[in-house]
Amino acid sequence: MRSANAKLQAIWFDLDGTLVDSAPDLAVPIHDMRKDRGLSPLSDEVLRPYTSMGARGLILRGFGVKKGDESFDGLRDEFLSRYEAAMVVHTRLFPGMERVLEHIESNGLMWGVVSNKFERYVRYIIDALNLTSRCTAIVGGDTTPLPKPNPANLFYACGVAGADPRRCVYVGDDLRDIEAGRAAGMKTVAAAYGYCGDELPPSAWGADGLIETPLQLSTWLAPEIA
Repeated sequence: MRSANAKLQAIWFDLDGTLVDSAPDLAVPIHDMRKDRGLSPLSDEVLRPYTSMGARGLILRGFGVKKGDESFDGLRDEFLSRYEAAMVVHTRLFPGMERVLEHIESNGLMWGVVSNKFERYVRYIIDALNLTSRCTAIVGGDTTPLPKPNPANLFYACGVAGADPRRCVYVGDDLRDIEAGRAAGMKTVAAAYGYCGDELPPSAWGADGLIETPLQLSTWLAPEIA
């Protein structure tokens, strides 16, 4: 049971669609792969909701191929090879997120990233954005054998930080983020400004908070920090 007087220790963020806007760089491999195959272009807006699902979602939308289909592995390997060559061309913190991070740090809280992206990719992006020294834990989908919605990687981040999961908040733009956070005993915030997919709306995920912009996180956190 979470103590009403327990001060927050850490804020954990999903990466793509929550901390950083990486959709433009994630879309490029799909654009190029479709062009090479003589397929008509898709707009970034069409692809954007699928980026929260990573390669799996983008390949599904870009080629109508799902995991388990015969051609999936080849498309995924090509996608990852192209993406790995240019991961941080357009990827940036979402507008206002730098102020949020400063607010978290100024209140003596830790923050970090727990993503389902390969850890090596997460570390590369965080380093390229000059955030590594500020980030308490950097956790990828392969850091433990159990990616989200399993809470294992959130527990791992807490172990790195020496934090009590019940005194942490997890912020994400996908239902599985909220499921993982709840399973870890954390408070959860749905980032409705993110990619969010095209199934249940964020308001239906059962998160403790819902924010339409990164800056609203600071407002939501205020009573938690006080």
